Amino acid sequence: MSGTWRRWVWVGVVGLLGLAGCRTTGSGARQETPAPATRHEVEFEPVTVTGDLELERLNDEELFAGGTSAFAAEDFKQAARYFGRLADFHPQSSHRRQALYNAGLAHQRLKEWEEAYQRFSELADAAAGQGEALDAAFRLAETQYHLERFEEAAAQLRVLAGRVDLPPGRRLEAQVQLGICELEAGQREKAENSLRQAVSDYEALPDKDLVDKYFPAQAHFFVGEIYRLNYEDVLLDPLKGSDALAKDLNYKAELLLSAQGHYLRSIRVGNGYWATASGTQIGAMYENMYNQMVNSPAPPELTGEEAVIYRQELRKKIRVLLTKSINVYERTLEAAERIGSQNAFVDRTRESLRKVKELLLADAEADPEAAPPPTPASKPHS
Repeated sequence: MSGTWRRWVWVGVVGLLGLAGCRTTGSGARQETPAPATRHEVEFEPVTVTGDLELERLNDEELFAGGTSAFAAEDFKQAARYFGRLADFHPQSSHRRQALYNAGLAHQRLKEWEEAYQRFSELADAAAGQGEALDAAFRLAETQYHLERFEEAAAQLRVLAGRVDLPPGRRLEAQVQLGICELEAGQREKAENSLRQAVSDYEALPDKDLVDKYFPAQAHFFVGEIYRLNYEDVLLDPLKGSDALAKDLNYKAELLLSAQGHYLRSIRVGNGYWATASGTQIGAMYENMYNQMVNSPAPPELTGEEAVIYRQELRKKIRVLLTKSINVYERTLEAAERIGSQNAFVDRTRESLRKVKELLLADAEADPEAAPPPTPASKPHS
């Protein structure tokens, strides 16, 4: 974000310089005193402004054709150049609106979020837009998200989510993205309300096939994420004493189960991407719970042999967390293979499965009385 911050500071400085010396009029306006008779001349170094000579000779039809061809070839830098030239130098062209949108798309593919924002913002109409103006409003919110302007994105999406004239799928998309932006802005309660409303509206649909499963699955996933964040906020501190530790542990376990419940709902919706992501997060939470419990010191009131017995009993009780984690990871990978899903969550799950199996083997070797780790029912994942 530092580069973006510097860029906006520079824009602000230029704006202030451009306003310097302006005269205001009207009631209560500041009136400037007449300038002194002495004139001062200020000389600047000459500035050479160059245009895009290759594109200057092309008319709007040729620019649009060139941009379309470049976009189809996935040459997004060239596409942005052609469409941008059309939008900037041919304001009366019948292709201008589409060129603005396509230029924004090309910048988006290049992850040039500020440039994409500028193009979409000229076209977007969240309150009443249709066609390109409506699509641009959604895209504008996405660029604001990537620029970490979460509250601005949420304001845009809130307008879209409130439009009763939109198809159910588009309203659901806006509601879910609104909840995500609120979560990123640190507004967990608002985010949970928005995401639960999206799920409720989806469940109320008489024909759920009208809506892409991606968005309800995403909504359930991010409700799970809220509970996962709440889970992470609960720290297990043995120095508080055994009673306080037991209370915190029970609350942390409740949050884990709540998060797991929402992740499982996401899996049941049936979208491959979010099903894989949800399985990964469930396994990771069990693994995290195990690590926290095993690595925390015994309560201070337990000394000597009592502390040793405490840790032995604790390891026996929480070893099941590792086996549960392995089970969830394996089922997640099986599902991913079945549907042909391959993404960052799959890679992360495969690596986590390997680490947890090593942990379980090490734990069994450290405790001779421990039962041997279960033999996986599924084939090993390399």
